[in-house]
Amino acid sequence: MTHALARLAVAGSLITAVSALAPAAQATPAGPGVTGRVISQTTVGGTDYVLREVTIPPGQATGWHYHDGVLYGYVKQGTLSHFDATCTSDGVYPSGSALKEPAGPGNVHIGRNLGTTDVVLEVLYVLPHGAPFSEDAANPGCDFA
Repeated sequence: MTHALARLAVAGSLITAVSALAPAAQATPAGPGVTGRVISQTTVGGTDYVLREVTIPPGQATGWHYHDGVLYGYVKQGTLSHFDATCTSDGVYPSGSALKEPAGPGNVHIGRNLGTTDVVLEVLYVLPHGAPFSEDAANPGCDFA
């Protein structure tokens, strides 16, 4: 085995060992049936613009998360209940409402459907090129997820 291959093997073993020792993130995944469908996507310079339709069934939630860029949403159907990391509502958005979610890990939030019909959102993601739609975050201590 060459020195380069030996170094790669050692590096791979170290990464595996460190990953096994690292505490698991206590992320709260989206509830059953929460879906997102890309409608349109383009990149200009270093920014991705993605239009998605997100559906949240009754009684479900997006999971705690934040975004690496700003989001602009429109509630097409239902009522979205939005909560921030203090566990308090920072907005209730009925059908026809618009909302804006600021970027960054200091803006952890969750969207919940407390109603009896699907919440359908049209969401414009303005993200750094290649960034995921959202970054999982731990429940900040709220008695709901």
